[in-house]
Amino acid sequence: MAKQPKETKNAPAADAKGKSGDKKPGRLKQIGLVAKVVHQQSPRSIPIAVGVALLVLALATLGGFLTGALLYWILLGIPIAFLAGFVVFTRSAQRIQYKMLEGQLGGGMAVLENMRGNWTVEPAVTGSRQMDVVHRVVGRPGVILVGEGSPDRLRGLIAGEKKRVARVAHNTPIYDMQVGTGEGQIQISKLQRSLTKLPRNLNKAETSELRYRLKAMPAAMQMPKGPMPKGAKMPKGPKPQKGS
Repeated sequence: MAKQPKETKNAPAADAKGKSGDKKPGRLKQIGLVAKVVHQQSPRSIPIAVGVALLVLALATLGGFLTGALLYWILLGIPIAFLAGFVVFTRSAQRIQYKMLEGQLGGGMAVLENMRGNWTVEPAVTGSRQMDVVHRVVGRPGVILVGEGSPDRLRGLIAGEKKRVARVAHNTPIYDMQVGTGEGQIQISKLQRSLTKLPRNLNKAETSELRYRLKAMPAAMQMPKGPMPKGAKMPKGPKPQKGS
């Protein structure tokens, strides 16, 4: 009779180890992926960033020859050249990211969720079946409602959300804006800047208290994170039962 293979006691442990070994891409791999996208969308961006770095290094070398401290200037110029090239590269990547998100439903939400600082973003607090959505942002300015979708439908959605927020926000300022390329709308590339330019009406304690009050409000709907594909439809809710 053929011998049956013995079960290994360490199989579950090895399986678990394999699962735990599935880590997110490292920083260098992430930079490589971004560089690949940047090169595909704008082939001149990476050569320009490298050129800026080499120019800074050349200026540092020239300064070393003029002052007689070549080694000092080169050692000083290398990190500065790398930083200058990296700044140019990241700005190019950000510009391409905004270009790819422009016109996609959920693009504004993706930008809002990547904001730095003391901001809280509640994505898609209300919306319509035509995939018009309103996001709620809380920060030092107060409450900012950011809409994505049809301007006509967003007016009603934003007005309704303003009434809901005003019940708990009291005298807190409530701003609203729409993301898009139409008249009176804000382009994705300028969205973060528009929020940071708003006046700081609240201190940290008042902002925290406002967050706490708004957190108790039930969300009208839930949306998946990230840009939504064009032509997507809002899922229909369950039909009400008879006699309810």
